[in-house]
Amino acid sequence: MEKFQILVRYFWIIICFSKSILAQYQIGHYAKTFHDPVRLDRQIETKIYYPTAIIEDTTLTAQGQFPVIIFGHGFLMDWNSYQNLWEEFVPNGYIMVFPTTEGDLLSTDHQQFGWDLQFLVNQIQSEGFNNNSPIYNAVDNNTALMGHSMGGGAVFLAADSLCNNGNNQLKTIVGLAPTESSTNGVSSIESALSITVPSLIISGSQDGVTPPTYHHIPMYNNLSSDCKTFISISGGGHCYFANPNIYCSIGESTASSGISISRTEQQEITFEFLNLWLNYTLKSDCDEFYNFQNSLTASNNITYDQSCSQNPIANIIENEGLLTSSVIGIEYQWYLNNGNIPNANEFAYSPVVNGEYNVEVFFLSGCPTFSNPYNFINELGMMVKLIPNEYTISQNYPNPFNPFTTLSYGLPEDAMVNITIYDMMGRKINTLVSSHQTAGFKSIQWDATNNQGQPVSAGVYLYSIQTGQFNQTKKMVFLE
Repeated sequence: MEKFQILVRYFWIIICFSKSILAQYQIGHYAKTFHDPVRLDRQIETKIYYPTAIIEDTTLTAQGQFPVIIFGHGFLMDWNSYQNLWEEFVPNGYIMVFPTTEGDLLSTDHQQFGWDLQFLVNQIQSEGFNNNSPIYNAVDNNTALMGHSMGGGAVFLAADSLCNNGNNQLKTIVGLAPTESSTNGVSSIESALSITVPSLIISGSQDGVTPPTYHHIPMYNNLSSDCKTFISISGGGHCYFANPNIYCSIGESTASSGISISRTEQQEITFEFLNLWLNYTLKSDCDEFYNFQNSLTASNNITYDQSCSQNPIANIIENEGLLTSSVIGIEYQWYLNNGNIPNANEFAYSPVVNGEYNVEVFFLSGCPTFSNPYNFINELGMMVKLIPNEYTISQNYPNPFNPFTTLSYGLPEDAMVNITIYDMMGRKINTLVSSHQTAGFKSIQWDATNNQGQPVSAGVYLYSIQTGQFNQTKKMVFLE
């Protein structure tokens, strides 16, 4: 019997060790109470889980910096109900933050809950600079707000304020069966109108606690994000996003019907999409965005809706032999017959040989897009270099713009070129070009900054090209 017990013990040690080997990181954790002086020294009890390099170590963070997920819990729930989440995401290189806050049966204040989540966005960044904190120097600037049920609704309230105040840490929000918080003069549905960051809502089709028609879908429809996705898990419920919780289970048993999958199945489906989404939005992994898209179309376990302009399809436009991209980005790379064309990195390109051309367009945020192919054939069927007959400068595009615009111009001969930005008072703002250039069609991009790289104010600006005897000035409008 004793030998059998020893064998069993070794068996479980091997199992646990194997799981630890497969995990990228181990899980450390600590508790801290944060104090908000603006709200009468409001105390926010918080549990923080973070990647470590050593099993069971709670003091030493793994090497590197890790994105942050701040999580809002459901009604009458706390971090214990979401062990499934931190065991999934922390080993994959995320810091997870669980405040235990509003949830009293008689006096829940959803607005305070939203403010708690908003407050923690900055506080966790401060923890990264606190040399007494276990996560000292380990906090990445990229942050997600995620929440379930009541906490999902509070995420919308928090993101509303953060987006309106120009916070640059918040990269995405995720609502798991989010509840419409319409008490105390606030509304999660109305707050969605101000949310511009990439957003994901995951819902159970059989959720009777927060019916999607009245909660999740109106939030999704109101989102102002350029990239938003709504996923409905077929046969899924409200509480299955979390571990078993007696209060949530009671609510579900009286409100939901027709749940046809298990808690484990619902969580596996959720993690399939969440891991891809978080890797894309918090780790800037563009391949994961494409994997996310492919998973949406391939999965038989969900239905979905999506509105995403982060990755628009580009087409190539030909005008008098000059190729341009139909999509404006911050950088470009042109290709001929699937081969990279060296130094072809501008908005426009003058082809010199017949063939199939593509352009890859890069954006400030989001993944690059690769254009549809374009077959270029010149009449002579031989190498030519397109040269304009006269000096030209086109109206900038787009106009008005924010924050990038492209200035295109033509040089009939080799020349010294100066392109300068001025404000309406005639003060020099930025010098875009000051160099000797060869003849041909050219373009340059302006990102609405001055010579020191500082953003300029919204308004009307002048751009001037000077070369030889040619001097021309045009107006453009920068909008904030």
